[in-house]
Amino acid sequence: MTAEATQTMGFQTEAKRLLHLMIHSLYSNREIFLRELISNASDAIDKHRFAVISDPNLAQGVSDYRVRVETDSENQTIVIDDNGIGMSRDEVIDNLGTIAKSGTAAFMEQLTGDQKADSQLIGQFGVGFYSSFIVADRVVVVTRKVGEAQATQWESAGEDEFTISDAERDAPGTTITLHLKSDAEEFADAWRVRSVIKKYSDHISVPVMMPEAPVPVEGDAEVEQGGEPEWKAVNEAKALWTRSRSEISDEEYQGFYKHISHDFEDALSWSHNAVEGKLEYTSLLYLPKRAPFDLWHREGARGLKLYVQRTFIMDEAEQFLPMYLRFVKGVLDSNDLPLNVSRELLQQNQQVESIRNALTKRVLDMLSKMASKQPEVYDSFWDTFGAVLKEGPAEDFSNREKIADLLRFATTRDDEPRQRISLKQYVEAMKDDQQAIYYVVAENHATAKNSPHIEALRRQGVEVLLLSDRVDEWLMSHLGEYDGKTLRDCAKGEWEDAGADEEAKKALEEAEKASESLIERMQGVLSGRVAGIRPTVRLTSSPACLTVAEHEMGAQMRRIMEAAGQEMPETKPTMEINVEHPLLKRLDQEADEDRFSDLAQILLDQAVLAEGSSLDDPATYVARLNKLLVEMSDA
Repeated sequence: MTAEATQTMGFQTEAKRLLHLMIHSLYSNREIFLRELISNASDAIDKHRFAVISDPNLAQGVSDYRVRVETDSENQTIVIDDNGIGMSRDEVIDNLGTIAKSGTAAFMEQLTGDQKADSQLIGQFGVGFYSSFIVADRVVVVTRKVGEAQATQWESAGEDEFTISDAERDAPGTTITLHLKSDAEEFADAWRVRSVIKKYSDHISVPVMMPEAPVPVEGDAEVEQGGEPEWKAVNEAKALWTRSRSEISDEEYQGFYKHISHDFEDALSWSHNAVEGKLEYTSLLYLPKRAPFDLWHREGARGLKLYVQRTFIMDEAEQFLPMYLRFVKGVLDSNDLPLNVSRELLQQNQQVESIRNALTKRVLDMLSKMASKQPEVYDSFWDTFGAVLKEGPAEDFSNREKIADLLRFATTRDDEPRQRISLKQYVEAMKDDQQAIYYVVAENHATAKNSPHIEALRRQGVEVLLLSDRVDEWLMSHLGEYDGKTLRDCAKGEWEDAGADEEAKKALEEAEKASESLIERMQGVLSGRVAGIRPTVRLTSSPACLTVAEHEMGAQMRRIMEAAGQEMPETKPTMEINVEHPLLKRLDQEADEDRFSDLAQILLDQAVLAEGSSLDDPATYVARLNKLLVEMSDA
């Protein structure tokens, strides 16, 4: 080995931090390292199989794929060996010296330093190879990539650096040797390791093998020592999704979920289904309990593990489920797609579209069943993934009604934001003469609950949906209606108070006539900031509010678009005033035009703040308010 062939390199900063967390935050889950390393070995074998499809020469004499696990109690080591695709020198540096996964920055930003919280977060991330250092104080990897002659050795104590050097290996694949810590000696025991493999890796489709020592029988001749051990499979070694549902236990389903998702927690629910007929495929779909750290990274890795005729094709086949179901994990095994299928071909394949439609309906049916049979479980799901599901009506018109039934909303029925109802429940509780489903959009629940736009509806006892997710206004603009009822934004368009009697309406008309001069004066002061001013019956206790036209973008959506860096066309809201409010009556009596101007501007600024928007010039607002407070104290 030449000096030039040996390199000592430092870990990427994020990798160093993750290594520290591996060692200090996951002590109670130490056996997870074996699941992760066997999963990696299984993936490497899947990738080798796939490579052979396009280039049979890469088989290089491999007839039986397997993962071997061997313990050594004397030297306190455990070895995991596979005959998969292996890694080149550059790949070793990329994969074992850095965290090569999209969204790394977002993951690292969420780390808190709290061991329990970080342990859960790592569960979402997938601990992978780094979990070796939970039990080992030194790890040696020898790997050779299929198609290459040179092997590479990687070695590290899991601290600041690692060493890369040339090595020898007879065949492609990877061998990982863990030198166990003194408090992890249990994993040098073959029976302990067998039990862990059965627990976590029984579903792996390749055999996970361990040497079986000959057992002496009393009276027999002395057992021959030395020679090659007999390797026997510890696991089932059959792809779980190919087995009958009646043969598979819940524990096996959950174990397979953890294998494909690298999640610590059990799945919330799953659906295992085989389809025969014009299209033949098997799907196993899971709903997680916990959101992955990159849920909102729409360009991140997502999709199902795709197999064709039991042969692994790709890890993240995103074409089989829509974006709003990107949290679903699982496996799809098709008999109808070609073995050399590519991502580009998947995008143009009619069979893919048929499978996508069927799987989408299956997930929505899973959720519908959960919502009706297990409402508390569904509430938990909604807490985690509800905002993502709200993207559905805009992206999937054909399933809009199914998705609408799954939506949940806080309302004025209950002050607790977590007490949510479905649109079906809203419609069932509607007043007999009510023609619309009313909602208000705000930056948070408290602002929505106290919005001046819903005061008249509160007075009439009409329930209002309180929306505060960033996606809500976009959702409602694409939903449009539900069960024949129009969805109406309380902050848009003019308002008709259907609950007011004729005497009240007549009194309002008289008040409006009497306030014509006040409105004219206010328009003279505020014309540069509002499109117009009009009296309203929308308000009962607030003096004013801002509205936009029926088809204009609301204030919440405008703020989101501007925060995303998009330039928005300048529009002015309409200011609606409660002519019966004492402040408006006081304003109408103000003779000092300067003071009238200050009061009118303050009234408008307060309406802006009440809808959750920020002021363009908060300093001027404060100055005006302070000026009035001083004048009041002097009076």
